Amino acid sequence: MRLARPIVFGNWKMNGLRADGLALAGALAQRAVRLSGTLGIFPPFTILHAVAQRVCETGILVGGQDCHEKSFGAYTGSISAPMLVDAGAKAVILGHSERRHGLGETDALVRAKLLAARAAGLLVVLCVGETEEERLAGVHEERLWAQLDGSLPEGIGPEGLVVAYEPVWAIGTGRTPTSADIVATHAAVRRMLARRVVGGDAIPILYGGSVKPDNAAEIMACAGVDGVLVGGASLDAAAFWSIYQAGGGA
Repeated sequence: MRLARPIVFGNWKMNGLRADGLALAGALAQRAVRLSGTLGIFPPFTILHAVAQRVCETGILVGGQDCHEKSFGAYTGSISAPMLVDAGAKAVILGHSERRHGLGETDALVRAKLLAARAAGLLVVLCVGETEEERLAGVHEERLWAQLDGSLPEGIGPEGLVVAYEPVWAIGTGRTPTSADIVATHAAVRRMLARRVVGGDAIPILYGGSVKPDNAAEIMACAGVDGVLVGGASLDAAAFWSIYQAGGGA
């Protein structure tokens, strides 16, 4: 799956009942007449199928926010990659900091989930990011390398893979790194991918962390930024579309 730039993905997180989700999806569908880039939304599992059905005649990509590492079995409360596909998903977010730090997910677990997702044919959005303590200590690049090295399976190719750099300290805080920091970190992630994955230069790298309409253009103008992963602002159709347009999407 080749993704046209800009790539703008919206992670709805644990937000949206059926009526809310369908209204939001419908508002986006009305705008997405002819998409010149890649627009994607990641609703909660409970409304994934309904949202996928609502936007099925547009170019909007729909994905899940996580998946289990096993395809089927006695794993109460879990969702497998084949189940996501069955519900209409084309992609999945893995390794988000809210799961790594909030739920204790390890690089090894993320790697297992990534293998399961790719086996099911899903595009994987792999999230990596450092804490504020790691950034201040100057070890953020080592942390990013450790996450990438541990989360990526051996021998994986660039197909069906997107990496989202999300500094943990910027998610939902309203704070963002400077443009210079974004450029430097994306360049570092690119070097890491080239070192770790054959053909790693082809993997899109997104920025995520307090992306809003008023900073989206500056962020997406940064060298090495192929798009953005949006949190809270993706819950407002006008704001999310504005972010998409800020990157040159239409």
